[in-house]
Amino acid sequence: QVQLVESGGGLVQPGGSLRLSCAASESIFRTYVMGWYRQAPGKQRELVARITTDGNTNYADSVKGRFTISRDDAKNTVYLQMNSLKPDDTAVYYCNADFYHINSYWGQGTQVTVSS
Repeated sequence: QVQLVESGGGLVQPGGSLRLSCAASESIFRTYVMGWYRQAPGKQRELVARITTDGNTNYADSVKGRFTISRDDAKNTVYLQMNSLKPDDTAVYYCNADFYHINSYWGQGTQVTVSS
């Protein structure tokens, strides 16, 4: 059974930072595109950032320049560094592993709340 284990969410003030982590099995990590999505109350789940096996990245326009996705191949872990957080970033963040849209796996989600 594929597991994506997320950690790092929490409550932060506007302008603050958080780092999310997602650990995956080696077989998944080495062959799947890893990504972070988020879903705010009453809204559809949306892509935040993704990173390919060779390190290519893309970001939602709303987070460009503030969020950075990275991967540590030795730890089979993908990270999402979130800086300059805004209240609009409040959502449940989900880790995703995708193989050409044929197979896709999701983490359990971690809550990020940006509030003063």
